Amino acid sequence: MISPYCWCPSSGLTLEPNAEKAVISKDGCIALLAGPGAGKTETLAQRADFLLRTGASPYPKRILAISFKKDASENLKDRVAKRCGPELSARFDSYTFHAFGKRLIDIFRTALTGQDALNEDYTVGDHRIFLSQITFNDMVSLANEILNKCAVARNSIQAAYSDVFLDEFQDCNNTQYSLVLNAFKNCGVRIIAVGDTKQKIMGYAGALEGIFIKFQKDFEATSLNLYQNFRSLHRIRRVHNRMVRDIDPGAAVPDGQISKDEGEVVYESFDDDVGEAKWVADSIELWKTQGLPLSQIAFLCNTQPHLYAQKFMGMLTQRGIPFRNEQEIQELSAEPLFCLVTDFLLILMGDTEPDAWERLRKVLDSDIVEGSLSPRGWDKFIRAAKRSLNKNPTFQNAWNLIEELLEKLGMNKIRGLSYDYEMDIRRGEILGDIKVHISSIFDEKSDTLKSLKTVGGVDAVRILTIHKCKGLEFHTVIVQGVEPQTFFGKKEDAECAFFVAISRARKRLITTTSAFREKLPGANQYWSQRRNEYEQFLSYVKPEVGGRICEPTE
Repeated sequence: MISPYCWCPSSGLTLEPNAEKAVISKDGCIALLAGPGAGKTETLAQRADFLLRTGASPYPKRILAISFKKDASENLKDRVAKRCGPELSARFDSYTFHAFGKRLIDIFRTALTGQDALNEDYTVGDHRIFLSQITFNDMVSLANEILNKCAVARNSIQAAYSDVFLDEFQDCNNTQYSLVLNAFKNCGVRIIAVGDTKQKIMGYAGALEGIFIKFQKDFEATSLNLYQNFRSLHRIRRVHNRMVRDIDPGAAVPDGQISKDEGEVVYESFDDDVGEAKWVADSIELWKTQGLPLSQIAFLCNTQPHLYAQKFMGMLTQRGIPFRNEQEIQELSAEPLFCLVTDFLLILMGDTEPDAWERLRKVLDSDIVEGSLSPRGWDKFIRAAKRSLNKNPTFQNAWNLIEELLEKLGMNKIRGLSYDYEMDIRRGEILGDIKVHISSIFDEKSDTLKSLKTVGGVDAVRILTIHKCKGLEFHTVIVQGVEPQTFFGKKEDAECAFFVAISRARKRLITTTSAFREKLPGANQYWSQRRNEYEQFLSYVKPEVGGRICEPTE
């Protein structure tokens, strides 16, 4: 055991100021908002290391971590073991919400009475059977029933844990949040709730559909924000840091921590939107010849891509460069099931699709459960499916193979892809939407494989609104129209949108302005053709213009 004053982050890590506050806090609860690449999981692992090494979590107390997916739960547990070693990490329990709920049921099953009563040898299945079987969705609600009825259960849980970590907290629903309240409210257990800011960067009221605001109120939690995207190269991070220094000075990192001349930042101004579209399309054509995958290029509009990106899309079409306007397929491309189906079809129809293979392997090889196929079994199935689709390349045959894939995966694996898939109605809606899109691809007269790559975003430039890019990252990001006429509305909302946009870029960030934007059919009365620079936002970008990327490929 070491003194808290002697503790320092393991692995030589340097924490940004707010991350350090979250890690070494010994009093009260914390709501920690962070974006992709900000090191949320590592912050939790370092906090576990601090609590266990310094005795801030005194023996025999334990730390409880609750995540939404099994792989996230196991990843966090593995990180803590590497930081703390086997002896201390043995006091770190990491579960999903459902696994934690089932553990409570297994220990305090006798507290369930009436229609909820269960035999000792109960099972989990697709249907509820009195006394002998519950469903996956029953686990959390029955755990809540136990905590509501049984003081012994509540006292036991509260006595066991000094600290609770809630990962990906923005996805918490009412039943799951009730479990947290029933188990830990007003008992002195420290809770840190960590979530993705998505489009919110200051934790304003209403962020993340209000769940963090509710948590702060119910647990009197301190709110902290992590801004630094450690996946971005230093030159781009300095753009972020300049903005953070304005909006939340205490969260900015010292310049010396991000002083390397890595990455590329570009600002280009144009007389009109035709020149802008041509320059961006020419640049993309060049990057493609250099080996940069088109899917690693994002063109971001703050609003109305069907208007703002219209001339840009025309230029891409002239050059034969595939693109995908996310507005047209809405949120489907963000669905894990859609990505799974697309990768499966790409493998069946393509000659070599290494990226699709890698993504599919992660799903097939994770969380192996009794009854699932072995890696050799999956290879055999995919080879047979590939032969079948080559012989009969129709939509109906393709969909039959997709259904066979989903059946072999099993419902537990599918549910594990997203919390939404636990609900039969929602899962059915998403599968229906996927079926419609896949059907349209097979019905097109153009090359099916090429269309599949485009609609799946495998080999296509992504055109998105800033709202739709939340949670995503790209090698190269073009933020179009950094103008007050584009980033209009409340100052805080405009800042929020711009910060999210610039933080999507890992290696190359490009910002553009145009002095003239033609008013196209469909534009409303507020469309201004004459434009000017958004001086505040460009003041963060212009000092970092320069740099280059020697290796554009991923």
